[in-house]
Amino acid sequence: MTGAVLDPLAARYVRWLGLPASATHDTEDEDPGEVRAMPVILHIERVDPPARTPLLEAAAAAAVAVCLDPRAEPEGEWHEPVSAWIDGRIRKVSRRARGAHWDAVESLPGVTVTVGGASARALVPGRVVDAPKEVTRLQISGSELPVDEPGPVPDGVPVLWLNPKVTMTAGKAAAQVGHASMLLAAALRADGRTEFFADWKDFRCAVRTPPQRQWASLHPGDDPLNAWRRRQVVAVRDAGFTEVAPGTVTVLAQLP
Repeated sequence: MTGAVLDPLAARYVRWLGLPASATHDTEDEDPGEVRAMPVILHIERVDPPARTPLLEAAAAAAVAVCLDPRAEPEGEWHEPVSAWIDGRIRKVSRRARGAHWDAVESLPGVTVTVGGASARALVPGRVVDAPKEVTRLQISGSELPVDEPGPVPDGVPVLWLNPKVTMTAGKAAAQVGHASMLLAAALRADGRTEFFADWKDFRCAVRTPPQRQWASLHPGDDPLNAWRRRQVVAVRDAGFTEVAPGTVTVLAQLP
């Protein structure tokens, strides 16, 4: 497990974070038929739905698990689709599934992670126009879950801090924490610290919402490179396609 497929993401991180907000939303140069995304399927039953925080933690772990899976390595069967997706925008589309529909997506290529009884499955990314019917028939809306109060952060796991000033559905937040876990892995690889992956048990991350003062102290501002070097923090800056304004920093990922 090396995460080599993430190298292009690490290479453009600092430049991308410094772009004006309008540039993060510019899709004029994209061929709609070539737009790629990673489907993130959230298991949300009508009766007894999961708690929000463990579901987000499962989504974050599942997204990075696909990228760090041996099948995403250069000789692996997932390498071409994962690499082609990372070379462009790392779009994720969260959908909810229940019952037989959840069972159906479990048969598609990807990784399922369960945290505290909450399950999410990240699928191997591909062209949106080629998405299988097991995915396209799932609803994007309906992922609203009440805010819960998780316990203390477990020792030794990265923390994905949600922007305390931004309201997101669980589906939107799931995509954002998935971006965060990937950026964190890419930054570690860029530093040559791939030994972290060997000890990163089940790719577990904690998802929490910090007080605004703590968020401000962690925020990279206009110096993302030093934020990583000094505070071990990377930021997710959203393109603004749904729910939030373009350029919004939605998540800060911090190493333990």
